[in-house]
Amino acid sequence: MLDIKTRIEELRKLIQKASYEYYVLDRPTLEDTVYDRLYRELQELENNHPELITTDSPTQRVGEKPATQFNSVRHHIPLYSLENAFNVDELKAWDNRWRRNLPPSNTEERTADVEYVCELKIDGNALALTYEEGILTRGATRGDGLMGEEITQNIRTIRSIPLRLHPEAFGGKIPARVEVRGETFLPLDVFTQINEERLQNHETPFANPRNATAGTLRQLDSRIVDKRKLDFFAYTLHIPGEDDASITNTQWEALELLQNMGFKVNPKMKLCHSLPEVAKYYEDWDTERLNLPYMTDGVVVKINAFKLQEQLGFTQKFPRWAVALKYAAEEAPTVVENISVNVGRTGALTPLAEMRPVQLAGTTVSRATLHNGDRINQLDIRIGDTVIVRKAGEIIPEVLRVLTELRPSGTEPFVMPTHCPVCGQPVVREKDEAVTRCVNASCPAILKGSIEHWVSRDALDIRGMGEKLVHQLVDKEVVHSVADLYELTPEKLCELERMGKKSAEKIVDAISKSKNQPWSRVLYGLGIRHVGSVTAQLLAEKFPCVEELANASRAKIEGIYGIGGEIADSIYQWFRIPSNQTLIERLIIAELQFTTTFTEVANNRDSNQKLAGKTFVITGTLPTLKRDEAKGLIQTAGGKVTDSVSKKTDFLVVGAEAGSKLTKAENLGIAILSEAQLLEMLAE
Repeated sequence: MLDIKTRIEELRKLIQKASYEYYVLDRPTLEDTVYDRLYRELQELENNHPELITTDSPTQRVGEKPATQFNSVRHHIPLYSLENAFNVDELKAWDNRWRRNLPPSNTEERTADVEYVCELKIDGNALALTYEEGILTRGATRGDGLMGEEITQNIRTIRSIPLRLHPEAFGGKIPARVEVRGETFLPLDVFTQINEERLQNHETPFANPRNATAGTLRQLDSRIVDKRKLDFFAYTLHIPGEDDASITNTQWEALELLQNMGFKVNPKMKLCHSLPEVAKYYEDWDTERLNLPYMTDGVVVKINAFKLQEQLGFTQKFPRWAVALKYAAEEAPTVVENISVNVGRTGALTPLAEMRPVQLAGTTVSRATLHNGDRINQLDIRIGDTVIVRKAGEIIPEVLRVLTELRPSGTEPFVMPTHCPVCGQPVVREKDEAVTRCVNASCPAILKGSIEHWVSRDALDIRGMGEKLVHQLVDKEVVHSVADLYELTPEKLCELERMGKKSAEKIVDAISKSKNQPWSRVLYGLGIRHVGSVTAQLLAEKFPCVEELANASRAKIEGIYGIGGEIADSIYQWFRIPSNQTLIERLIIAELQFTTTFTEVANNRDSNQKLAGKTFVITGTLPTLKRDEAKGLIQTAGGKVTDSVSKKTDFLVVGAEAGSKLTKAENLGIAILSEAQLLEMLAE
């Protein structure tokens, strides 16, 4: 048995080394036939001795069973966005800004040249990887930067992501936890091959490699992900609990360490010693990037020294020490064939330009939002016009301008409808708003949006209720309200297109289980304007039953910390609409939760009592959280938040432009936390 275990370890090391040389270094040293023989031998030994299988074994990259769902997870360390610059002048402006933000004592860095690391900005999807004792334990999508989807089973299929870190990179002693950030992408030749196969199978081809990557990562079956041959470049390293200076002092050293750990980093990176050198790198790659085997849309510029990065810190959204220097958005002319109006969940009417399809930044664009009536008047856009279209930030198609000199004769100015295009009822536009709205609660478009919101993950989380099913239910007049969902039967659902008995039973069961969701989720699911999930939780804590909230005055609602007058007025008005009162009554009869029970409160407090007995003060502007959101997270974890710093304060959470509270806390010896440190404390 000892000999078998030794042989298994030997085979794993040989295969891992060969995979690293093939997928990361692009220098294969082992012939395919030899690799296959070693792999089969390892498989056979593990099949005969399953007790010896480990998660980092090369045979465990692809799961045999599809996942049933992806769970939301909070990132140990937030994934921040980057500030954008679109030319060298904006790069210089960024450089001037970070120098102005330096403490007065840093006179040398204010004027001297510093080192910058330039990396090509890969057009893919960001991933957050967690290694514990050197073993890959979690992989997640970026999501909103704070929360992402846990897709470890799919990430394991990406051969350029090591399942086990090379211990020699750390001198043999691997840290307890390592966080790695990077970009996964689809090489262009693989993308072309996938689309050719989809066309042969009469399937719709992917619009671009980025969309194909995103869709691949969300496949429930990791065997499909494995066939797509995703690739990965690592670009950020975090080692929580370690003195970073003892491991790496600069971004350049961190990239080298990532390589030694077993990751692929972009080989086109460059260490620049001045801003003009950065500008030349950017200009050189403007055309050269078109010859790369993957898509890139800019250059990421980072100050090299970690000490300087730490001094600069973050704005509300971005690190001050990095910028994404984007290449100019591609523009293209096309013709407006129609202007349609979409009706959203809140009744907002959004005009859309339907255009002759045109290629932009690797995607086919045929529609662009025109926002509202004011934007239409500003552009003077008409059906038949030739327009210039671009992608704002290379993501959202927008009409840049109208070429009126090419306008055909006989065109008429477009006028926003006076009646809802879906239900035919009159629309309204409030005096201080640019948006025109349908206010008919029975409007099918509003109803569809309301149900989609109700069944969403952060609300009632009803699995299986996708957009197509919701639209069928409304179009066939099976449901007229979210309350009707709780009267559905498998027999009713089986009458719909492509709905089998088992699927129908699963959906009815999921609807039934949603009755156990807490009052805060039900409140969020009601879709009251301006009430997000955090606000709903604050309201549910202050008003533990629906009757208290429904009867509360505007002043009492507005008196809750973090809720302003506009939100309070929206909540107050919603509960005074008779149809909404009827909806609440029906949902109560359906046995939805409209009361925060003692058990719920206890469970919430018991689920994370890490901050129990601790007092916090928040000052400055946090990078990603609003102050009431941070307060809500602390309180949910059992902590207390006060407005002033005193000897009783345990922690001061500091954001940008912190004032006298920071000075007082330092004088009192109170622990100072960044937002990232607070979130890490909560995650533990």
